[in-house]
Amino acid sequence: MQEKRAEIVFVNGDVFGGAPTHGTAFAITGARFEPTVDPKTLIGPNTRVIDLEGRSVIIGLTDAHCHLYGLGVDLENVSVRNLASEADAVKTVAEAARERPASEWLIGRGWDQNKWKGQKFPTKASLDAAIKDRPVLLRRIDGHAAWVNSKALAAAGITKATKDPAGGKIIRDKKGEPTGVLVDNAMDLVDAKMPTPSAETRERRILAAAKIATELGFTAVHEMGIDRDTAATYEKLANEGKLPLRVYAYLAGDPKTAEELRTKPPKKAMTAGRFVMHGVKFFADGALGSRGARLNADYSDDKGNKGLWVTEPALLASSVDAAVAGGWHVAIHAIGDAGIGSVLDAFAAARKKLTANDAARDGGVPKSRPDVMLRVEHVQVIAPGDIDRMVDTGAVASMQPTHATSDMPWAEARVGKERIKGAYAWRTMLKKKIPLAFGSDFPVEEVNPLLGLHAAITRTSPEGVPNGGWYPEQKLTLDEAVAAFTTGARDALGGVGIETLGAADFTVFDGKLGDGDLLKHKVVLTVVDGKFVYAAPDLKLKTSKGGQ
Repeated sequence: MQEKRAEIVFVNGDVFGGAPTHGTAFAITGARFEPTVDPKTLIGPNTRVIDLEGRSVIIGLTDAHCHLYGLGVDLENVSVRNLASEADAVKTVAEAARERPASEWLIGRGWDQNKWKGQKFPTKASLDAAIKDRPVLLRRIDGHAAWVNSKALAAAGITKATKDPAGGKIIRDKKGEPTGVLVDNAMDLVDAKMPTPSAETRERRILAAAKIATELGFTAVHEMGIDRDTAATYEKLANEGKLPLRVYAYLAGDPKTAEELRTKPPKKAMTAGRFVMHGVKFFADGALGSRGARLNADYSDDKGNKGLWVTEPALLASSVDAAVAGGWHVAIHAIGDAGIGSVLDAFAAARKKLTANDAARDGGVPKSRPDVMLRVEHVQVIAPGDIDRMVDTGAVASMQPTHATSDMPWAEARVGKERIKGAYAWRTMLKKKIPLAFGSDFPVEEVNPLLGLHAAITRTSPEGVPNGGWYPEQKLTLDEAVAAFTTGARDALGGVGIETLGAADFTVFDGKLGDGDLLKHKVVLTVVDGKFVYAAPDLKLKTSKGGQ
């Protein structure tokens, strides 16, 4: 009998993933990946042998919570990231306005009042002084607040008499006039008046974002919260073979129409074209940075404010019930301890109903349903008593390490010394054996996965601040952090991610990741389904034929 031979064998690497967990060699044949402890058994006369020369390889590097289409949008908009003041942001937008048609809305993203002196929200007055001829909308870095000018307020019909929508807040001055900042669901008032992008525009944005994601090493992403028109564009690109990475998408759920999910089941298997929309995403609350995350007690730095219910708990529970009944996996944004608690209430009710229904069908014998994935997105400030409820409901902790290092300059001021102990608690989740999946939430944070790995294992900024790490007891090892970005992300998909088992999806870095400073490294090769979807221009691989 002829021995099995591989098309390509990689040797002398530092391989994260596969079996053994940490190996030195692996092979690919077609679109399949095969780990090996003895590469010689897979090398035939026509096998291409690549010497990795000690470079690290991560199998199945995945961002478990991102906004790929949102990144594409962000690339075309005005960036006001990392600016030191409101005035600097206005200056940047005004400069951009001179280069863009006056007939277009001016859209941007990235401001963060927490980085400005005084940490106060900006106002429409500064935008109005610089840009009078068109509507301006600038989303906060986290996407949970928008800063607009008077033209945008007028387009949305927002006046002193406009009431705050459910789950939203119109920031007002002492006279009750809108100041120009809209929080959470209040943004919908303006968003509804913005032009709808064409299918061609959506396609351009997806491909631009996917190019960046693969160049930075991702072989798959969990696309969190897209509408059906964007999903249709993804599907078209997938059918045409144009998606360079796997996209597992979650529909942007609308609690008002969630009952429709009960009779409209999702697709549960990824096509050869690398796209599937199998889940739905809802919001429980807002974000900590804009004080929209819902807390059980007042914000420590804003007495009388507990944040917002973006979706009231009763409506959230009925939405989860409908989605689960329809076969959808469910992911829910929850950042504050009250928000997380409401999600776990909804998950507990859904699990109980599933168990009862299964028992009725199966002769009274209850069974576990790990195929119904229930995910809490962010899990930033969790009450101690809810950690065990994460276990009981089988909830996945979908977390983003760079949120901790971005928020650490001001997060403790928001929630105080006691509540902060339950914040960004990755080690706590692992100790309780709660499934842990890591992502970045880009474009809220940067795309580069090395930043996430660095944050997870050091609890410091890229510059190494604070010395020793912020609440260092929550640090992870490099292997644990990589697992959360790979197998943890795959397992968070339930059976939907099964096709990646054995798939030739991997990322090669320029050196060994465990040799010290993670951030000095870069990606040199990204492979999906055995195809080189990105290779660094300066990449030189030591290659031989048949091991010679």
